[in-house]
Formats: sequence, structure tokens, C-alpha cells
Amino acid sequence: MRLFARKPISALLHEGEGEGPQLRRELGTTDLVMLSIGAVIGAGIFSSIGTAAAGQLAADGVTVIRYGAGPALVVSFVLLGAVCALAALCYAELASMIPQAGSAYAYSYATLGELVAWIIGWDLILEYAVGNVAVAISWSGYFVSLLSGVGIEFPGWLVHGYREVMLAAPDSPLKALVQTAPHIVGMPVLLNLPAFGIVAAITWLLVIGVKESTRVNNVMVGIKLLVLAVFVIIGTQHINPANYHPFAPNGFRGIHQGAAIVFFAYIGFDAISTAAEEVKDPQRTMPRGILIGLAICTVIYIVVGAVATGLVPYQQLLANDPLAAAFNQAGLQRFTWFISLGAVVSMSAVLLVFQYGQPRIFYAMARDGLLPGWAAKIHPKYRTPHITTILTGLFVATWALVGDAGETYDLTNIGTLFAFAIVCIGVLVLRHVDPDRERPFRVPFAWGVCLLGAAACVFVMKGLPIEAWVRFGVWLVIGLALYFVYGFKHSRLNRR
Repeated sequence: MRLFARKPISALLHEGEGEGPQLRRELGTTDLVMLSIGAVIGAGIFSSIGTAAAGQLAADGVTVIRYGAGPALVVSFVLLGAVCALAALCYAELASMIPQAGSAYAYSYATLGELVAWIIGWDLILEYAVGNVAVAISWSGYFVSLLSGVGIEFPGWLVHGYREVMLAAPDSPLKALVQTAPHIVGMPVLLNLPAFGIVAAITWLLVIGVKESTRVNNVMVGIKLLVLAVFVIIGTQHINPANYHPFAPNGFRGIHQGAAIVFFAYIGFDAISTAAEEVKDPQRTMPRGILIGLAICTVIYIVVGAVATGLVPYQQLLANDPLAAAFNQAGLQRFTWFISLGAVVSMSAVLLVFQYGQPRIFYAMARDGLLPGWAAKIHPKYRTPHITTILTGLFVATWALVGDAGETYDLTNIGTLFAFAIVCIGVLVLRHVDPDRERPFRVPFAWGVCLLGAAACVFVMKGLPIEAWVRFGVWLVIGLALYFVYGFKHSRLNRR
């Protein structure tokens, strides 16, 4: 039963009030909403929206890997908004009760016990660190494209990682880099230096302070909203209604799989829940930030999706830069540089918010003894978890240097959905075991909302390919092995 020992909420509420440097409470509702927009409006809308609309074929050009939603992409976004709204209500209740840096990890510890909490903490690495690898690689593609437009070119072997080249289709131009790149000990040198560089810069910014980071994020969010507003205003004037037919070329299967592809982009409200110990008046601020941020982002996705699929036939959105491709195909080439600039800024904000969340998960787990104590160190001047921030940055930057974006998106999606489902169940468990505790925010119609939320998350997970399930299973096995080797023995709750 020690594996399922629950951490008392009273203990969670008093964490972060001990001796020594602590996280600084400086964020308000506006900061949280801007962080949410910074995380949600990024790679999903500037990159994977094309795959969600058009689908994906295997390298043979015949075998279907994913079915696209077509113009019914807007229905996929409505479906995602509904699923995430159910989970967000559950997050809001737990965040108002347990304003702790650990997010879903802390909520699981209080409701379902230590073993489940460890699994969620390990799972959240997929959500943040691994997801950031894909975002960094996508950012690099837009950055290189933007510089190319002004005449600045990089050698191909310095902007494509080894895995990206090795996994490319046999007829892809990237395969030529295997021969043309420099070789060391017979191995081609294939490195994505822009991806490495942006992660290093974001890591430095996060080390020096949370307020400085949110100011930069607010500026980037303003720029990305301006870019999307220009896309919508100009795009609306060039919509061809014929492009909306057929509306759902692959039926509900396409809508379902389209939603699963883009889901990773909707995890911003989970990311901001990791900021609970740096928020002023978290009992009121956290629910507002989570729900307002999700509502704004869902509306943006629906509007942009409707304009993109009306500009060009949905098949033409299958590109690394779908919004820029839509403008190109619609004869609006003079604006594509502006879209690329918006994508670079937008994905920088996503990197910042995701990179912000992961160290705070490690910080919470180390404070409980499940990770070594140095992971809970706070910088005496900057009041940030500097050690885990730097280590997370090194992990993401190194993987992005040699990795492939396609390998990581599905892992991020399945890991996030699993965490959301656990949080939904956790609300019901806590309502049963601790019904009298004050809840500054309460989920309305809790049984219906929580069960439907968990079931909806599992349903979206079913839309992911079998490879994602296999890799997720392997990841959990590795995590369980680490828990029994270290975490179980050093758990402070178990030792008490």
C-alpha cells in the first residue's frame, strides 16, 4: 500500500514556505492568459494544421498513415476545444485547491497516490521536454526559410539533424546530404544548429527570472496575434467557397485523426498550472487563467482553420509552413515573409512556455524525494530552479540538434492525453475522500464532466497510430524501473 500512499493536501499547501530561496509570486491573470496563448498558438497552427487537414501518406505515396479532416478541420478544433474544456474545468478545481508547482503530478499525488504521481511526472516529460524538441526543429525550418528569403543561406548539413535525414523518404532531397556533408570517422556530420541555438537562448532567459520571461512572452504573443489577424483579414477577402466541398472528405475518421494530430498544441493550460507557486492569489487567478486562455485559443484555431481551408484546396496545405503555403497558392506571395516571421516568433513563445514548465515538474518531484535533492535547488538571486532549467535545456537542445520532429509529436500527444484523463479521475476521487475541503472553484456537474472528460481523452488517444502506443508503453516501463530503483527508496512520504 506504500505505493499508493497519498500526500496530504495540507502538506502540499505549505510547500514552498520553508527556509532558503523560494519561487517568487509575481504573475497575475493576464500573465497566465498570455502564457497559455504563447503555448497553444504555435506549432499546431503554423505547422501541423496542414497535416491535420490533408492527411499523410507513407513514403510509397499510396499507403495512408493519417486521414485528413479537409475543411471539416474546424470541426476537429471544436472537438478538441470541447475535450480540453472538460479537462480544463478539472484542472481549475485542483489548481485552486492545490496551488503547487507540480501540476498534474501534484494533483495525482494528492488523489491517486505516489505510484500514479510518479507515472504522471515521468509522463509529463513527454509533454514538455520531448514536445519541445519537435517545436525547436519546426522553428528551425521557418527560421531558415525566413533568412533564405533575404538572401542568407545555410549549408544543408547545418540545418538538418541526423535522424531527420535518415528517416526522410528515399526520394527526398535530404538524402543527398548523406554524401555531401562532411564526414568524421565515416559518419556524416548532420546538425540542426538553429534548433540548438534557440533552445540555448530560451534556457538562458528562463534562468534569469520568471518575470523577465513573461515580459518577453507577452511581446511575442502580441506579434503572433497581429500576424494571425493579418492572415485572417487578407485571407477572408480571397476565400473560394468551392474549396469547402467536399466538407469532410474522410468522414468522422478524418475529423477524429485530424484532432489527434493537433492535440499537442492545446496543452497550454497544463503548462500554466506549473506556475501555481509563482502566481499572486492562485485560488482565484489559476482557474481564470486556465479557462480564459483555452477559450481564446479555441476561437483562434477555428477562425484560422476556416480561412486556411477556404483559401486553397485542403490538399495544398500539406507543407511544413501551411499558412505561408496557402498564401503562396492563393497568389499572395508578397505576404508570406510576414507569415514566416510570425511563425518564428510564435514558436519561440511555445518553446519558452514549455521549457518553463518542465523544470518545475522536476522541482516538485525532487522536493518529494522522488528525484535527487539538487533538482529542487533554487537560485539565490534569480529565484528560479536553475539546475533543472539548464539540464532540461541541454536535453532538448542536444536532441533537437540531431533529431526528427515527426518522431516526437505523437509521443507528446499521447502523454498529454493520459495526464488529462488522470486529472479528470482525480477530481472525483478527491470529492469522495475529502468532500469537506474548501474548493474555491468547483467543477459543475462533476460526475458527468469528469467521466466524460476522461473518456473523451481516451477517445482522442485512439486516433493516434499504433507506434505511438508502443513507444508510450516502453517509456512507462523505463519510468517504472527508475521509480523502483530510486524514487521508492528515497520518497519522503514513505520514509515518514
